[in-house]
Amino acid sequence: MNMPKKLLPLIPVALSAILISTARAYDRDQVNILQKSVVEWNAMRKLQPDRKIDLSKANLENADLETADLSGANLSKADLSGANLNHTQLKGADLSMAYLKKANMKGADLSNAWLKDAVMTGAFLESARIAGANLTAANLRWAKLANADLKQANLSGAVLFEADLERADIRGTQFNDAKFLENASLKDARLSNNTILPSGSAADGSWAGRHDARFIREAATAPPVFVPPVEAVPATHSDDLPSGRLSAPPANAPEIKEVGAWNTMRSANPAMKIERNEEKLGDTDLREVNLRQATMSGSDFSGANLNKANLEGAALAGGNFHKADMVQVNLKGADLAGANLDRAYMKNANLANANLAGALLFGAILHGANLDGANLSKASLFDANLDHASLKGTNLTGATLTGTSLNGAIISPATVLPSGQKATAGWASRHDAIFIDR
Repeated sequence: MNMPKKLLPLIPVALSAILISTARAYDRDQVNILQKSVVEWNAMRKLQPDRKIDLSKANLENADLETADLSGANLSKADLSGANLNHTQLKGADLSMAYLKKANMKGADLSNAWLKDAVMTGAFLESARIAGANLTAANLRWAKLANADLKQANLSGAVLFEADLERADIRGTQFNDAKFLENASLKDARLSNNTILPSGSAADGSWAGRHDARFIREAATAPPVFVPPVEAVPATHSDDLPSGRLSAPPANAPEIKEVGAWNTMRSANPAMKIERNEEKLGDTDLREVNLRQATMSGSDFSGANLNKANLEGAALAGGNFHKADMVQVNLKGADLAGANLDRAYMKNANLANANLAGALLFGAILHGANLDGANLSKASLFDANLDHASLKGTNLTGATLTGTSLNGAIISPATVLPSGQKATAGWASRHDAIFIDR
């Protein structure tokens, strides 16, 4: 795999050219004003129209931001799930990787906004203005986009499973490689010969007719060009430049979801400290990602693909792995205390010596998993599948095993049962498990 050009400065021989900065975070004063009063916020913006707005990674979950002027704001990775953004001004805003699950955005102005990789599942965007916006790879599953203006928007690679696009204006919209457009509702949506379908071909009257949409022929136009927002890299002095490998990610580091580039960076800098608490990575393809020893407590991996990922020794307490794919994932020695692993698919996972105290493992598939020495005290394993799993020395004190399948699971004298007592051959036999006296 060829290394992307933007990563070339990251290899050790060129580290002297890298500018190091701390991870970007929101402007606390700006967040305080916005949360205190939208009226006061809008007045501030009128008085200081050129002021840079940095709300990146801000926690604005369920915030009431109706009619707020957030045009041009940096809201990258912000948590806006459940927020009231009805009639909010977001024109030209950077919402890349923002979390907008079930946000109310009726009549919001998102024209020319940057929404690459945004999570917008179940968002209510009726009559929103989204013309010219970039929604590449955005998750719009179950989103309500009736009557929305999506002219010349970029939805390449977007997920549109059961999205409501009825009466939406999608003339010139780019749907290249979009997923599940066939499952979206397009009744009376307006499209044209400038609309590009997931196949890469232009829409026509026949396609529109099959989807109950309206076809409008218009003059051919070139597809729009989407330019990503530019973030200034904080200046550093030459004394701050590293003499060896990086100890923290540089300002121009790739995102975690750019797995290939991310792993290349980590391979070149194995001692790099990764601190990304409360990351929003739900429904993301993270196969084979290297997050070894990363600190990511409280992060959302729900529905993510973590097959064969390396999370050895990672700090993941309180994380959400609901229905995540985690086949052969390496979680050896990881801290998953209180994590939500409800119905996670963890076949053949390595959880040796992992801390799963108080974790929710309802219906989780742990077939063939290595749980030797793991702490599952007070964990909920209701209806979990631990067939052929290895539980040598596993601590199950206070764990709920109602409906848990242990067929062929390996139990040892060091295994601690929910009662707090050591396991016996009789207990193993009653649960169709295999007792190994060593």
